[in-house]
Amino acid sequence: MAITDIDEYAHLTESDIETLGAELDAIRRDIEESRGEKDAKYIRRAITLQRSLAAGGRLALMFSNRKTAWAAGTAMLSLAKIIENMELGHNVMHGQWDWMNDPEVHSSAWEWDTTCPSVQWKHSHNFVHHKYTNVVGMDDDVGYGILRVTRDQPWEWWNVGNPFYNFTLGTFFEIGVALHHLETEKLRNGEKTYRQAAKDLQIIGTKVGKQAAKDYIIFPALAGPNWKTTLTANFTSNIVRNYWAYMVIFCGHFPDGAEKFTVKEFEEEDQPRWYLRQMLGSANFRAGPLMRFMSGNLSHQIEHHLFPDLPSNRYEEIGVRVRELCDKYDLPYTTGSIVHQYWQSFRTIAKLALPNAMLKATSDDAPETASELRFAIREGAKEHFGVDPETGKRRGLRTALRELKNSPIRAAS
Repeated sequence: MAITDIDEYAHLTESDIETLGAELDAIRRDIEESRGEKDAKYIRRAITLQRSLAAGGRLALMFSNRKTAWAAGTAMLSLAKIIENMELGHNVMHGQWDWMNDPEVHSSAWEWDTTCPSVQWKHSHNFVHHKYTNVVGMDDDVGYGILRVTRDQPWEWWNVGNPFYNFTLGTFFEIGVALHHLETEKLRNGEKTYRQAAKDLQIIGTKVGKQAAKDYIIFPALAGPNWKTTLTANFTSNIVRNYWAYMVIFCGHFPDGAEKFTVKEFEEEDQPRWYLRQMLGSANFRAGPLMRFMSGNLSHQIEHHLFPDLPSNRYEEIGVRVRELCDKYDLPYTTGSIVHQYWQSFRTIAKLALPNAMLKATSDDAPETASELRFAIREGAKEHFGVDPETGKRRGLRTALRELKNSPIRAAS
């Protein structure tokens, strides 16, 4: 089972959690009070760069019968679509730049260059996912309705296709995100009617039609005799964008250490514990300035989940302070290379194609699923953890996980 008691799992007292929450509130206030022209210049330059790449790519594809022009145009268009999707669309629609009161970069007006209608995305992502992050049964991003990514999801025969579904979702990620709002699990469970889904599908169909017309009819037609090569370039750039967005998102949500939570835990949650759930339920990957920019700064997924509406260009700065808090409270700060984080995500997806009976470890102690029972402390005291009165050093969750990993005898469940 997933985590039912975040206090127990985190090895923190009620006072610890309240203080942690206050310190995270202070980080928010500091960033909000320091937003200014430097941040505004950042997003405006990002928009200028994205539009320049898109225009340059479209211009080069007018001569796409030449291999060099096709390659250059496809590369520029791919980069433009990635930037628009990750750093602009995703972050603008989170309201990260609403404080500027600029209608060009306001969450209420932005419509991004992808098949998912912004009005639906802002509900399924901004509201549902960010409110219920990794709460099994409430956050539809836990498996996107088609993937089994935790042992808390009962195995069904069709889960054997997990690796295939994963490949298909990555290839056509923009379509998967668009269809996400249909809430397929609720349809299967009878919590949503097919009439309601049909209305959602009509909105999706309109947006898909507009995107398809732009990329596969209008721009190829403008290329005249080079319409075929322009069409293939547009398709290729969409696939490149899809794979990149898919990898970034999966690296932030499904590596080992990105924990899952039960509805019970959510129902007893206050703001400090919401913060704690975001910290324990998210993962980062290491990135330099270029990769951070190309990922929409979602290489800092932990910071994004903590403060989804703060400017993305500040996540690196925020990350320093969040890591300091993790050190202070002996909490894990889950990160690694992008290759490592994706490999763990893929391994989980491939492994969970099989029923639990064919897997090692338990539902409380598997890399992709954990609970407070991992430490056999659910009904016991935590006298071995907390601040050592002699040394002043804290022994908490990070130490507990390290000791458990190195122990020859795993804690009983």
